Amino acid sequence: MVLIGGHEDKEGAREILREVVRRAGARPIVVATLASEVAGELWVEYERVFRALGAGDVRHLDIVQRDQAREARWLEILEGAGCVFFTGGDQLKITSKLGGSRLADAICAVYRRGGTVAGTSAGASVMSETMLVGGAGEESAKVRGAVRMAPGLGLVRDLLVDQHFAQRGRLGRLLGAVAHDPRLLGVGVDEDTAAVIEPDRRLRALGTGAVYVVDGRSISHTNIGEEEEDRVLSLFDVRLHVLSAGDSFDLETGRPGCGQPR
Repeated sequence: MVLIGGHEDKEGAREILREVVRRAGARPIVVATLASEVAGELWVEYERVFRALGAGDVRHLDIVQRDQAREARWLEILEGAGCVFFTGGDQLKITSKLGGSRLADAICAVYRRGGTVAGTSAGASVMSETMLVGGAGEESAKVRGAVRMAPGLGLVRDLLVDQHFAQRGRLGRLLGAVAHDPRLLGVGVDEDTAAVIEPDRRLRALGTGAVYVVDGRSISHTNIGEEEEDRVLSLFDVRLHVLSAGDSFDLETGRPGCGQPR
């Protein structure tokens, strides 16, 4: 799984998208533009980049209405796919079109049989069981109304994913999200950066920015349940890990590891 923080490099070294192509191997890459209002433009852009990086078979998955998810032609597009790549936009557009459908099951099947599922911006946030869909950035989280969450595609468990992280000052809202359910690890991904989750549940940072892991499992105090809506969120004993390229985090043990960029 490749979770990209948005605005990944498409003209230079293209390290992250090159990794997506590498993981797909010789199998097709399916570009899913369900989240976007400019699906056609994104399809042209990503098809160009993926083909330039050596992908031989690039396909377009774009359903506008939920009832299209029942059509056999979209299921056929996923046959033999090595990667499903979700573009950015609005993550609720993805879940409202796919949730509970055979098409969603087929995407999950690509992942279960060893394929890669990747997403950028909203396409990254949608991967988890619970996804962040809104909340104020660039300010301290409040006790009430700090974040909005909704069910995601459920491809990865026990995570919350946020993107454009440092660029939009989203640490406060990720802390607020983790405070709602400290069982969930918060993963914030900078632009032109990816959190790559390997089959052994080790997360690795890739790209020019940082990946932030907010671990709230040892929180000893929070005021998240209080009634004062405008009160700033209070959290004690929350852990923050900042990973640069090559560093890793074991999602099972909660242990970070340093490494060299590839």
